[in-house]
Amino acid sequence: MNDPVARWPVLTGVGPYALLASLTAITVADGSESGASGLTDLVLSALLAAWMLGVYTLRPAWRGRVPVMALFLAVVVLLWAALVVRSPWFGFFTPAVYVYAFRVLPWPWQPAGIVAVGAVAGTAQAYGVDKTTVVGLVTYGAIIAANAIPMCLFAWFARRDDERNQERDRALHEAREANRKLAASLAENAALHEQLLAQARDAGVQDERQRMAREIHDTLAQGFTGVISQLRAAEHAGDDPPGWRRHVAAATELARESLSEARRSVHALRPEPLRSARLSEALAGVAERWSALHEIPVQVATTGTARPIRPEAETALLRIAQEALANVAKHARATRVGVTLSYLEHEAALDVRDDGGGFDPAGFGGAAGDPRADRGGFGLIAMRQRIESVSGSLQIESEPGTGTGISARVPSEPAEACA
Repeated sequence: MNDPVARWPVLTGVGPYALLASLTAITVADGSESGASGLTDLVLSALLAAWMLGVYTLRPAWRGRVPVMALFLAVVVLLWAALVVRSPWFGFFTPAVYVYAFRVLPWPWQPAGIVAVGAVAGTAQAYGVDKTTVVGLVTYGAIIAANAIPMCLFAWFARRDDERNQERDRALHEAREANRKLAASLAENAALHEQLLAQARDAGVQDERQRMAREIHDTLAQGFTGVISQLRAAEHAGDDPPGWRRHVAAATELARESLSEARRSVHALRPEPLRSARLSEALAGVAERWSALHEIPVQVATTGTARPIRPEAETALLRIAQEALANVAKHARATRVGVTLSYLEHEAALDVRDDGGGFDPAGFGGAAGDPRADRGGFGLIAMRQRIESVSGSLQIESEPGTGTGISARVPSEPAEACA
């Protein structure tokens, strides 16, 4: 509800009483000149002032009680109407009563109070109109309507303005609440982002540690194993200078290759064999060098139409071939080894098979392909971690006395990537 009192506090403070006192003095003075007694006017004015003082001015807590304020305005209007009937001068008290009507009555009761005030104000203004004729009555009604209707329209527009203000206040409150929630959400997201970054950093560190472990195993460990094997062979060939020199030269070449691979691993580059050759050629080169070192024949074959493979997948297949051949040399006691690279429709497969002694995968901690199968070393664990890091799969097939087969598969690039 629009509150004119908030804008004009004097009207509900000193103003009504000063205005009422002035009108009473004028009425009594005018009556004295005409010989009429002003005692009734004084009594009515005193009652009206006492009612306003006792119920409204001195009781601010009552102003929020609608029934009490409705009664207050009704008594004010009745006493004021009695004064207006006795003297039209009291019509000038209209502004104060209108302010009370706007102040104490909420919507939708406010228009009724305004109409009552307008009727008394119209009565004061139509004091000289002859109300015994139809024309007089119509004129009297028109005067009342001229007072009540504009004030009712004003009250309606004031209510609309007040509703818009309330809606704006609600919208501002909702906007502030939304901003507060957004700020809290952003703070929570920032904290979550920091947590995810920390987890990503930890995961990256762990992945890098595993990568370096695999690289060291695939390069330095295998190279040193070969060097030791060649040096032992040279030691046993002490009476054969050509054989001694051959084994020392092989050990020197292995050490040189291992050093090159170690430097490459530090810089996270592709394996040396893949830097200048395709995967099939790199596999053939690895197999040829391994066969020359261990004097075990290796048959290398490539089937299917070559398809694009991600560099990291090529690296994984090459490393698995190296690890599988290293395991053959250490454990299999094989006489023949076969390495096959197959390009299938949606994947590339690497198979390494030997005719060695084989083993029971269940006796190494679980079924074939279980990462726990390699109790004594890092080889099978490294194979599985490496192939899974490129979304591939690894299978190990072996039985005692029937040899071992290792099959690794990685996705190939989609057909549209080849265009």
